[in-house]
Amino acid sequence: MIVLGIESTAHTFGSSIIIEKDRKIDILSNEKDVYHSQSGIVPSKLMEHHLETFHNVLMNSLRKADLSIEDIDLVAYSIGPGMGHALRIGAAVSRALRIKHNKPVIGVNHCIAHLEVGRVMTKAKDPILLYVSGANTQVIAYSSGRYRIFGETLDMGVGNLIDSVGRLLGIGFPAGPKIENLAKKGKKLIELPYNVKGMDINLGGLYTFIKENINRYKKEDLAYSLQETLFAMLIEVGERAMAHTGKKELLLGGGVACNKRLQEMARIMVKERNAKLFVPPNELLVDNAAMIGITGLLMYKGGVKPLRPQQITILPYQRTEEVEVVWRGR
Repeated sequence: MIVLGIESTAHTFGSSIIIEKDRKIDILSNEKDVYHSQSGIVPSKLMEHHLETFHNVLMNSLRKADLSIEDIDLVAYSIGPGMGHALRIGAAVSRALRIKHNKPVIGVNHCIAHLEVGRVMTKAKDPILLYVSGANTQVIAYSSGRYRIFGETLDMGVGNLIDSVGRLLGIGFPAGPKIENLAKKGKKLIELPYNVKGMDINLGGLYTFIKENINRYKKEDLAYSLQETLFAMLIEVGERAMAHTGKKELLLGGGVACNKRLQEMARIMVKERNAKLFVPPNELLVDNAAMIGITGLLMYKGGVKPLRPQQITILPYQRTEEVEVVWRGR
């Protein structure tokens, strides 16, 4: 079976071709174009970016896979959560493919796709997912037919915090890789607000402290301290979820999980718990269309019915636990 995956929840428009043969899933292509800005995401400019790039990204993914649209058996697109201006472009492309080429279409929850691509590609069996991206920060585990959120951010996402600090430091968007490089040069650990409430975290205090003290400390020390404090909070809630559920696997997902320091801290924690850590390749951690295609394939094989043209819409605020995970059984 050949699946076209389409990702358009935020700054990335992606198109990927997935093939399943003899129960083996291969990624034939995973193309994307990313919106960049010095001032963060401007919704109208983001929509313009996706409108201008979607056709080339789609054609490049087909070309790289050496296929045509007629070869596609299923289209999977990101239905939400995400930014409405971005989601609408992916939905419109999927609707056009449904109407013009009569291709079945599945709507995929973006958060669940981060979990499923990690589970499929790393062979993790039943992990806790520490999902850390721009807008989303969640601790997720499978239970009773759904992916349950055991903990999450109470205000802003981890990636949004890092990008906001990046703007304060004048290093542009996205700021994650630049913050990571700056942190390697930091030597002084500044005491920053540390707010963990059960398995939830609150990040506003971190941002406020850095904003009010931006000229008091070196950029390198602020970046170093931000990472050490922020990632300690994430590892704490991830470990607490593992202890609560009794699960012995931790899976990292989302663009922030590309950070090597976060991976190192996670590796230390799971070793102390005699558990296992799973980290997909960076290209599958960041927003990408392969994860949408793979999840769409699982959903379709699990009995999820394709959408009618009028149902191919967007759900910008769809929660992870709202989706019934029929493809995994109970």
